Amino acid sequence: MTAVLALIPGLPFAAAVAGLLGSRWPRGRAGRPDPAARRRAAWFAIAPLTGSAVLTLWLAGALSRGTRTSEGFWAALLPGRVAGAYPVIDTGSLPITLSLQADGLSVLTGGLVVVIALAVQVYSVGYMRDDPRYPSYTAFISLFTSAMLLVVYAGDLILLYVGWEVIGLCSYLLIGHWWEDRANSRAAIKAFLVTRLGDVGFLFGIFTLGTAAGSFRIDDVLRAGIPEGTLILGTLLLLAGVAGKSAQVPLQTWLPDAMAGPTPISALIHAATMVAAGIFVIARLYPLFLGAGPTLDALAVIAALGMLGAALAALAQDDLKRVLAYSTISQLAVMAAALAAGSDQAAIFHLLTHGGFKALLFLCAGVVIHHAGSNLLGRMGGLRTALPITFVTMTIGFAALAGLPPASGFFSKDAVLTAIADGRGALRPVLFASALLTAGVTGAYATRAWLRAFFGPARAEPGAGHPPESGGEAPGSMLWPLVALAVPSLLFGFALPAFGGAVHGETAALGQAAALLGIGAVWWAWRRDPEQDPARLLGPLRGVCERGFHVDAVYAALVTRPVLRLAGGVGRADVRVIDRAVRGAGGTVTAVSRLVRLAQTGNAQLYLTGLLAGALLIAVAAVMSG
Repeated sequence: MTAVLALIPGLPFAAAVAGLLGSRWPRGRAGRPDPAARRRAAWFAIAPLTGSAVLTLWLAGALSRGTRTSEGFWAALLPGRVAGAYPVIDTGSLPITLSLQADGLSVLTGGLVVVIALAVQVYSVGYMRDDPRYPSYTAFISLFTSAMLLVVYAGDLILLYVGWEVIGLCSYLLIGHWWEDRANSRAAIKAFLVTRLGDVGFLFGIFTLGTAAGSFRIDDVLRAGIPEGTLILGTLLLLAGVAGKSAQVPLQTWLPDAMAGPTPISALIHAATMVAAGIFVIARLYPLFLGAGPTLDALAVIAALGMLGAALAALAQDDLKRVLAYSTISQLAVMAAALAAGSDQAAIFHLLTHGGFKALLFLCAGVVIHHAGSNLLGRMGGLRTALPITFVTMTIGFAALAGLPPASGFFSKDAVLTAIADGRGALRPVLFASALLTAGVTGAYATRAWLRAFFGPARAEPGAGHPPESGGEAPGSMLWPLVALAVPSLLFGFALPAFGGAVHGETAALGQAAALLGIGAVWWAWRRDPEQDPARLLGPLRGVCERGFHVDAVYAALVTRPVLRLAGGVGRADVRVIDRAVRGAGGTVTAVSRLVRLAQTGNAQLYLTGLLAGALLIAVAAVMSG
């Protein structure tokens, strides 16, 4: 069974290698790949991922029939466990074990990863059909998928960190896929630098916990009796990396700009998988975080600020993809709130439902943009008749996002609200109030985007997007993933009892009331004047929210410009001091050499005269000295 476990991340890795090497031949002409190479790249992308999906399903079945070997919720959900230790790397101090492990938590998260990645690869066949770099695009998606699965199934913290860094690299490569546009390359660099900033803390957190436990193996770290101070320090450092990868306060600024990449990448990395890696890591190491109360309090503050602030920012955006990007930041903060309140089950359940419906929303947004030829809601409208399948599936996605029954988001958000209401910490009232306000604002921005895109007068210019195929809808390769993702977005919430939860009448009523208030306010504003943007309800706050509360401007003032000024000063010092000193030393040596060379005339008669004069002086000095 360990071979099956190794194959799950191994197949996408092999697909990445085959895609990068095999699709280079034969080469196309005029910057376009050969059609055979494109078909080969599509097979390299889809077939191995299908194999990983089948193996994940088989592994889940095997674990469900296994014997329970440990305590805890995830062991009760899937009692079996698979662990495989491969070669040990001797570092001279703490060894690194190349080990994989699978339990209920990792199999559920791994299943989400392979399903979303497979949907994105199939969708991209149509969406990227005219892209000359389609083969490398699919190869990087496969590499990303392999790295994300390595994070999920790693049994050693260092091995987990390897996957963690590779997904950051793939994020950079995929955001900057259309690097010819300067905005895309700048967004890729920004995402890379901001997430690397958090990853420095993450790496030192791994070193702190591993050194204290005497091992980097996750099981050993969880069992070790780490002193409380060390535990708090290590988990706080890990939290820095989580904030970077999951785009949480104060490192959230990269995610909205990352929407510059292709829309399928937004669905894969920046909605369902990469940004969920931070939440997964906290859940994987949750016993350590439960033992570090101040760390969970810090997480509660991050969650309270992030969920409401990002929701308000989403309400003010005109770019559909940025609406969904800020929504992702907000929903990840909702998961973080559940973790801070003491419930990893509610957090992971919301992670699973969110991964499905947010990937659905991003892929639907790709079809809408594909048809309208613009990301801007102000240039859309009336698309429900032109895109009927997309309209139905995106309506399901927005219903799940707003938490309306019977969509999956209703059940998972109720689980989170219940976990916060019954949870730990002095910040529980603040978290609960922020979560309720967020539910209201989420309903508002989901309704606004739905109305602006699909209702009202049509504002898209005919032929602005790609040529319509089958009644205006996108190609079948783009529609089938939407239908497939719409099913769990609508029905997966009924799996709540399997996660040890149930709908609680009081919290469900409060959550629904908040969501319906937000929906009603936007509906009322839109009905009064469909030509006007309902975001005007924000009043004077709209500009602030639209610019993400000017966090980028604050960073520019406090970090970017001072660093640039410091770099400029260092550059000037290098030119005016270091270079001048080097040139001055060289000039001094040159001047001295000119004086010395006066004695080296090449005249033998002069040399002999000097030698005799010197000998005479020595003789006179010897006689006079007695």
